Amino acid sequence: MIRTLSTEARGLLQLHGQILQSAFPFAVVSRAVPFQPEAVHDAESCVRAAPKVVALAKELAPTVDGIIVSCSADPGLAEARLAVDVPVVGAGAAGAAAALAMGARVGVLGLTPEAPEAVASVLGARLLAVESPQSVNFSRELLTPTGVFESLDAGHRLADAEADVILLACTGFTSMGIGKELHRRLGLPVVDGVLAAGAALAAAESGRAMSPASVGTAA
Repeated sequence: MIRTLSTEARGLLQLHGQILQSAFPFAVVSRAVPFQPEAVHDAESCVRAAPKVVALAKELAPTVDGIIVSCSADPGLAEARLAVDVPVVGAGAAGAAAALAMGARVGVLGLTPEAPEAVASVLGARLLAVESPQSVNFSRELLTPTGVFESLDAGHRLADAEADVILLACTGFTSMGIGKELHRRLGLPVVDGVLAAGAALAAAESGRAMSPASVGTAA
């Protein structure tokens, strides 16, 4: 797994891998790109992250069976797929594809007022609305009381807009573990991009289609 959040905090670095290992029958090795302590939060940071993701993919590929880019902007995804001989899956496109399988009106909960291009391009006209926590600028700020409160409030706004599925379009929400709480409060399916990427990779390895239950919390 490639994390686009540069961190020396081992628990935070390994968290997404641990979540995947609890859901799927594979082991996960996590590595973080360098010099991005604020992760990917806008177009410029996405551009900076892309070559770093490709470099890590090349480094990891000889020793792994597949690679997950744990970022909903999917930086460097297309380039990494061309550079290595193992499957490479991005949380953004995988999450969007899973959301399309679960509803016709997709509400996107992201870090910014606009959906990442990797998500919007897959959802197309079925992207109903985008909401974000209003005081949060970087993914690490999601792990604060304000980040939690505002993220839940943003989820309620998507439900009020009549979304029939919510896609978590920032992998910082995976670190929060907010999907189950949103599902409990709203009664809507909530798709987690990291879990969707894990399901897509597992499907690629086994030849099986991914099930909705494996990518988030289904109503």
